[in-house]
Amino acid sequence: MTETLTIALSKGRILEESLPLLAHAGIAPLDHPDTSRKLVLDTSDAAVKLVILRATDVPTYVEYGAADVGVAGKDVLLEHGGEGLYEPLDLGIARCRMMVAGFPGANAGRGKVRVATKFVNIARRYFAEQGRQVETIKLYGSMELAPMAGLSDLIVDLVDTGNTLRANGLEPLEHVAEISARLIVNKAAMKMKHRRIKAFTQCLAGAVGKRAA
Repeated sequence: MTETLTIALSKGRILEESLPLLAHAGIAPLDHPDTSRKLVLDTSDAAVKLVILRATDVPTYVEYGAADVGVAGKDVLLEHGGEGLYEPLDLGIARCRMMVAGFPGANAGRGKVRVATKFVNIARRYFAEQGRQVETIKLYGSMELAPMAGLSDLIVDLVDTGNTLRANGLEPLEHVAEISARLIVNKAAMKMKHRRIKAFTQCLAGAVGKRAA
């Protein structure tokens, strides 16, 4: 009997770039995730289901075993903590950088500064490792507005092209981390469904290799 596999994905760029990799493993959703209202999708492989979640919920579903495997950005994993998860493969998709940004010269040697970000755990760790005192302010969007409105001195955010920063008079100041999407696996599922997950991981690794070639 074929072991079932539940894969957690999030809508948006990660889902869009994951679908060709899944197709290489013989897995394609029967309903298109962007148009279907279903949160659990059947696939071309009867033993595989896709669950569509908020990006920040993917590690939680995998950690607690509601999904066997998932695809999550490294930013989400760093913020979540990643305990209880294996991270066997960098899929090399949804690439960007996590940066400290602000007005030119805003990171010059100063006392305690205010940092606006939705990645508060990452920001606190980053500045603590440097021995710098910061006050973090949790925001959920429009991060560039915070320095412009005087809410914060700096922001910590994902940067792709940097066009949005430049359009608002800001610039990247410090590199925090390289970000890409990773395959994550529940630890219990890795033991119970080892052969199935190993074969799936190898298929994805082959697709990643072809994509990079």
